[in-house]
Amino acid sequence: MEHFYLSILLFFVSFITLSLFFVFYRHLSHFRGTNLPPGRFGLPFIGETLEFLADGWKGYPEKFFFERMSKYSSEIFKTSILAEPTAVFCGAAGNKFLFSNENKLVTAWWPDSVNKVFPSSLQTSSQEEARRMRKMLPNFLKPEALQRYIGIMDHIAQRHFAMGWENKDEVEVFPLAKRFTFWLACRLFVSVEDPDHVAKFADPFNEIASGIFSVPIDLPGTPLNRAKHASNFIRKELGAIIKQRKIDLADGTASPTQDILSHMLLATDEDGKHMNELDIADKILGLLIGGHDTASAACTFIVKYLAELPHIYQGVYEEQMEIARSKAPGELLNWDDLQKMKYSWNVACEVLRLASPLQGAFREALTDFMFNGFSIPKGWKLYWSAHSTHRSPDYFPDPEKFDPSRFDGKGPAPYTFVPFGGGPRMCPGKEYARLEILVFMYNLVKRFRWEKVLPDEKIIVNPMPMPAKGLPVRLYPHKA
Repeated sequence: MEHFYLSILLFFVSFITLSLFFVFYRHLSHFRGTNLPPGRFGLPFIGETLEFLADGWKGYPEKFFFERMSKYSSEIFKTSILAEPTAVFCGAAGNKFLFSNENKLVTAWWPDSVNKVFPSSLQTSSQEEARRMRKMLPNFLKPEALQRYIGIMDHIAQRHFAMGWENKDEVEVFPLAKRFTFWLACRLFVSVEDPDHVAKFADPFNEIASGIFSVPIDLPGTPLNRAKHASNFIRKELGAIIKQRKIDLADGTASPTQDILSHMLLATDEDGKHMNELDIADKILGLLIGGHDTASAACTFIVKYLAELPHIYQGVYEEQMEIARSKAPGELLNWDDLQKMKYSWNVACEVLRLASPLQGAFREALTDFMFNGFSIPKGWKLYWSAHSTHRSPDYFPDPEKFDPSRFDGKGPAPYTFVPFGGGPRMCPGKEYARLEILVFMYNLVKRFRWEKVLPDEKIIVNPMPMPAKGLPVRLYPHKA
């Protein structure tokens, strides 16, 4: 009997050993090839992921890229991120290549954590998803369509500042900016405007934002596990909103153009089929995250830089007050007003250059191809980084200087300023983001000037840049 149990134990140990060897062999096989870009893969499985993340946590995400660009190549280098062999494309030429070859040589790729939070993303190919979404979104997010919502944006901004900023000596900017952009997204995407209803979504959305790009370990208490539970909760809430909206559209109490949810419910594909409710809930969930998280980071850093640079604040203040003085009492902002905010938008663009909410993005090679004389194997992950151009003196002289005039005239050269990505996958909400940022700036500077409470507050990146303490500021209301 002892020999029997010993045989079973040996068989079990041998099976585990062979399984681990097989997994390890398969893992290593993805990293092999000839004429690969220069660089190093780092440790098995872990690769250079910890260095990639740690530089962001320390507040210097560009360090990971510039160190390797200097050591290996200023145009492309290899590494391993999230256990994947990865080629990092650098500079304007790298951006142009990736953006121009979308769905030809490369396609979008998301880490496992994203697929776990958005399970329906596994049901269809990224190419199909991109085509379906990008046929649908422009009808709602193009400038002509957004014009009718500027007054709503201004109205919500006024309510937001009255509730969260006015009659306060100090405020914490980052949470307030998130509250504003999330309120706006809820109203314009699903027509949820009541502050209590919006607040019901807020905490679960923060859990999703924290866990969506976390380490893909799905155990109780981990960021990914909390994000999954939060997404299930919100998906259930959105399901109820979707069912009610279908009823309201059928009996005419809801408008086909009132928000993006109505557009999605009524849109059909080439075969005349409508999107299913679960798919719509997932897409709305993704849009709500993308529609408020990145803009809230941008608004927060606008407050930071205007506090640090009084002459820049003064230029924004004068432009915005000229518009404010032209308005009748109670009159809301309109499209023409926002077109006059040229200096303010230049300032916002310079903030997006120095503190881009979108740090970069992954792609996957659809086939073997060559770039800059190096072989990129099929299946490799590809990464472009905004830092490789935004903070490079090759494209922006004296790159650490805050200079809004960089965006005068035609602005930066193509493929150098990429806060919204580029090519077919350029963020479809670019114009929406511009409008909400300008509405925020208008309502902020006409009410206050301010100063930072913590002059040397640390900036961390996880996965977007944010002040470590939320950017507390001391407010000084303008005298009437």
